[in-house]
Amino acid sequence: MLVLLPPSEGKAASGDGAPLEPGSLSLPGLAPARAAVLDELVELCAADEEKAREVLGLSEGLRGEVAKNAGLRTSGARPAGEVYTGVLYDALGLATLGAAARERARESLLVFSGLWGAVRVDDRIPSYRCSMGVKLPGLGALGAYWRAPMAEVLPEAAGDGLVLDLRSAAYATAWRPKGEVAARTATVRVLHAPTRKVVSHFNKATKGRIVRSLLEAGAVPGTPAELSDALRELGYEVEIPAAGKLDVLVAEIH
Repeated sequence: MLVLLPPSEGKAASGDGAPLEPGSLSLPGLAPARAAVLDELVELCAADEEKAREVLGLSEGLRGEVAKNAGLRTSGARPAGEVYTGVLYDALGLATLGAAARERARESLLVFSGLWGAVRVDDRIPSYRCSMGVKLPGLGALGAYWRAPMAEVLPEAAGDGLVLDLRSAAYATAWRPKGEVAARTATVRVLHAPTRKVVSHFNKATKGRIVRSLLEAGAVPGTPAELSDALRELGYEVEIPAAGKLDVLVAEIH
């Protein structure tokens, strides 16, 4: 099973670890594209703070993120699973998983990124600010920029098992499964059970809990239908509105 996750907007500080080693990142087929984005982002942020802030869509209060990006090559790196924070990652709780579940997380979780394309949770990266919605002056919109390299690399990474796509819309633009991979891809919506309306904050938390539940249970569903069965066995209320689409119903929004 391959689980596609969005990154978090907020990120933990890079820390004092060794700096980024681009060649150590997973999915080496993305290396040339990563190098191009990294080069332009660092140069932009080092040369013109105001322009960089405009391109990145940063408020005055986030001005410090520009300097962070300018120093990406020398900043300390740490596992991506520690860098990404926020509601989904808090609910997922990678640091508190047991050893077997942590190993499954390393093998199955893939976090999409405007800067890196996609990384595994144990890939060591520095803290950065660059969403998939950014349009860099030289490379253009990152969602479109990543489509070609992702199309080359991701089908192999998907293997022959289930692809559980939990990405937000902006990150889904970088790669949309096609052909037989699409046939074994499942997307999940989180709905408020009494109203059948999509929820926002609880959407992220529930998705984090779903991933944690699957990792802890050692579940390896191979199809969307098997995923639905596995989630029901784990105590979730699930409906299937269409092929490849699952609705998880929650009674309370908190």
